[in-house]
Amino acid sequence: MSHTGLSEFDSAVQKTNIWLKDLMELMGWEDRHRAYFALRVVLHALRDHLPVDEVAHLGAQLPMLVRGFYYEGWHPADKPIRERKKEAFLAHIEEQFRDPDVDAEKVARAVFQVLNKHLTPGEVEGVKHCLPGPIRSLWP
Repeated sequence: MSHTGLSEFDSAVQKTNIWLKDLMELMGWEDRHRAYFALRVVLHALRDHLPVDEVAHLGAQLPMLVRGFYYEGWHPADKPIRERKKEAFLAHIEEQFRDPDVDAEKVARAVFQVLNKHLTPGEVEGVKHCLPGPIRSLWP
């Protein structure tokens, strides 16, 4: 049964829910909103560290709804961020998440694991290749 009346929208919701479910399982969470926020925050941090071309390549691989919040608020003029340290990458996640009970490194690793599962191996390798080594080390 269609919830929206458009199969494309229903498919996008279903795919996004699968990604969120995978993330919730990896993190041991019951809260879908928390998983959405974690996915969004890590994708924004990742996006901001990628060259513009790679941002577009990655965006094309994401489900429609995920792609929407991936691009939300993006200003490509001053990107990619030149910060190369893992600690700064994780600090950005912590700052945006604002939850002292959340381990930013664990969240980043879980989101990257979800990306590994759902993206093509070539896309994952392309993204990883664009990242500085310390940030790349967060990928499974």
